Amino acid sequence: MCFFAGENQTEQEAMIKAPVAVFVYNRLDNTRQTIEHLGRNEGAQHTDVFVFSDGGKDEASWHKVNEVRRYLHELAKNHGFKSLTLVERPENFYLERNITEGIAEVFQRYDRIIVLEDDICTSPFFLDYMNRAFDLYQDVPRVMHVSGFTNLSVEAPAFYFTPHMSGWGWGTWRDRWQQYFKHFGSREEALRGMTPADENRMQYGGVFPCLKSLDKRPIPWDICWEIAIYKAQGLCITPGHTMVRNIGLKQGTHFRSFDFLQHYEFDREPWQQPIPLTQILQPETDPRLEGLFADAIRDWGIRYTFLGRIIRFLYKKMVKKT
Repeated sequence: MCFFAGENQTEQEAMIKAPVAVFVYNRLDNTRQTIEHLGRNEGAQHTDVFVFSDGGKDEASWHKVNEVRRYLHELAKNHGFKSLTLVERPENFYLERNITEGIAEVFQRYDRIIVLEDDICTSPFFLDYMNRAFDLYQDVPRVMHVSGFTNLSVEAPAFYFTPHMSGWGWGTWRDRWQQYFKHFGSREEALRGMTPADENRMQYGGVFPCLKSLDKRPIPWDICWEIAIYKAQGLCITPGHTMVRNIGLKQGTHFRSFDFLQHYEFDREPWQQPIPLTQILQPETDPRLEGLFADAIRDWGIRYTFLGRIIRFLYKKMVKKT
């Protein structure tokens, strides 16, 4: 049975929408763009939105946090959503705690959730795609995650399944999250029960070295969820065209200054059309698309110019000597 985003809906159907949790910190311009794009979505007026504003680390960051909060308080007076709830953290929770505790709070009231960070601009059809996926795969427990982003830039089906989750505009169901997600405290705990072959498979033969994130403190929430999905033999439904754009990719990096040396292949405009979805009761991965993913994720999507490749080669030689 095929459902298209442009199909007519009854009033009751239009009112049943997953809530959106938006996690923000101290980037006013990014936050504003994220909220404005979300508000342009079909179905935004029927969507409950929760904004979790993290606290500052010091005086300088608190100044920027308060700028973001002043914008959010003004927004609360005149917004286009079904409701807008602002949760202000009294201290710096840091990203991992803000997200995991925010998700837990939303799941006290709802059985599904859409998650955005403060640098994710969505397609006008993003909410429709997410809610269709939730409805169609509610009773297909192997599907544990709904991705809004695809790493693939080549021709692909309208949607596909992969064990790899994307955290750039995503969603899940309460039963999957509460059953499988665990915020690991160490590499040993995270990899317990996995073999070297599992680790190699999960990292696509080494081209996707995601397990390096287990050495960070705290361990990022997304690698914990990636591992949970892999261990459960779960799948992520993923659109053939990206429904989101990450506008924070160049911030805190040299990408903006060094555009003549490299570009980021994942920096693409969101798809401006509906994504047709069908229900597949026994979803499986496509080996061809998994191979394409391994190529797309190479060097984390960074593609170098001829001059960039030379400089990168010389830099690596210098690092090896030191």
